[in-house]
Order: sequence, then structure tokens, then C-alpha cells
Amino acid sequence: MSLRLKDEQVERLQRAARRWGRTPSEIAVLLLEESLRQRDFAFIEFRDSAVGRQAYLQGTRLPVWQVAWLVRDYGGDVAKTADHLNLPVVQVAAAMRYAAAYPDEIEAAIVDNTHAVANLADQLPNLEVFDVDAFAS
Repeated sequence: MSLRLKDEQVERLQRAARRWGRTPSEIAVLLLEESLRQRDFAFIEFRDSAVGRQAYLQGTRLPVWQVAWLVRDYGGDVAKTADHLNLPVVQVAAAMRYAAAYPDEIEAAIVDNTHAVANLADQLPNLEVFDVDAFAS
């Protein structure tokens, strides 16, 4: 397959490639894949984050992996999770459909987050950790 791009599109792709430290071809594939996923899954969008590009729940500041993680904490109960997040059930359900389609991506993000939290004290020696029961009334 080949694509014909306008000069302006090539320049924009090259700028994105420099910014993300990848080749223009890699960026084109990434952006195409993200666009296809957004078309396939309602309420999903991709954004830059401190850890790279991630799927987010549209209209929120929540990466999909965080929603999936919270649904797990609620024993798989999408309605309770939606209530906790003050979001419509349909949005949380959409995040879970995306998570089910891309489980490796979601699991990797959850593992990375768990590792980062576990090692936070190494980076912040004066850190005090408090356990809070999120389910207590």
C-alpha cells in the first residue's frame, strides 16, 4: 500500500516524528491505528501523556486503564464504578469494551502504574503513604 501525502502533511508528520523520536513512517502507522480505534470504539480518544500516547475516556481526564483498574476494584461492577466516577454507565462500559479488545495494552499500563507506586518512596524519601478505604461511607 502506498499513500500520497501533500507537502504540508509530510512536514507535519516529520515534525511529529522528531517530537516523538520516531520515524515518519512509524508515526503515520501509529496515528492511523489510533484513528481506526477511535472509529471502532465510542468515547475513546488518544492523548499524549507523561508515559506516551494513551487511550482516554473522552470528556474526562481518565486513561482507559484507570477505569479498567477501578472496575476491577468494584468486582467488575460497571454501574458502581460509573457512580463512583460520576459518569454515565455507557461511558464506563465503552472503556471496558476497549479494555477487552486490547487487554495487553491495559494490563501493561496497570503493571507499570503499580510498579511506579511501589517504587515512589525510592524517588521521594520523605514520602508518607496513607491507606484510605475508598469504599467506606
